[in-house]
Amino acid sequence: MASRGDGTFEMSGSLTFQTVPQFQTHAGTLLLGGAQPVTIDMRGITQADSAGLALMIEWLQMARNERRKLAFANVPEQVSELIRVNGLQQMFGLENGQNR
Repeated sequence: MASRGDGTFEMSGSLTFQTVPQFQTHAGTLLLGGAQPVTIDMRGITQADSAGLALMIEWLQMARNERRKLAFANVPEQVSELIRVNGLQQMFGLENGQNR
C-alpha cells in the first residue's frame, strides 16, 4: 500500500484470503485520526476474492464510524462483479455500473 500524499492510497497485488491480513494492517493508518477524505486506488489489484470484498466493507464501516469519507477508485472488474452479485452497488457508489 503506497500513499500519494493527497489522501489517496494505491493498492497492488492480490486482494485475497491469503493477503487480506497484510492489507488489514494499514486500516488504522488509512482511516483513524483524521478528517480528510480517503481514496483507495485499486488499479494495481490483479486478483480478488470475497475476503477482499469483506475487507473493503469493513473499511467502509470503519470510515463511517470515524465520520470519514472513503471511496474506492479503479475498482477491478472482478471486484465490481462481486459487488454486483452481492447487491452492494449503492454501498460502493456503483449504482449505475460506474467504476469510480
